[in-house]
Amino acid sequence: MLYDALVTGSAATLASETRMKLTLEDVEHVALLARLKLSEEEKHLFTTQLAKILEYVEKLNELNTDEVEPLFHVVPLSNVFREDEVRPSLPLEKVLKNAPKSSHGCFNVPKIIE
Repeated sequence: MLYDALVTGSAATLASETRMKLTLEDVEHVALLARLKLSEEEKHLFTTQLAKILEYVEKLNELNTDEVEPLFHVVPLSNVFREDEVRPSLPLEKVLKNAPKSSHGCFNVPKIIE
């Protein structure tokens, strides 16, 4: 439940979930999803730290933000792209010169899918 509230970002769901005490099982579940191996000491430490973070988020949910415009970035950003232009690339022989293995004009790499 808590994980779903964090993932969906729903303020109402998160607010209702933070009223519940964060449990050691919640931290173990999130660690499992993140593929983290935590010691017992780390689990207890993170349970305390995450509970404090969620308490702070609960305080932030009390603020009235009806008149506040959504903010994506503090400083206005614009992408500066150069024009696409066709340019000659390296010759295939030169590209494959330092490859450990190649065949039919392609790099040969070890198979990684079982």
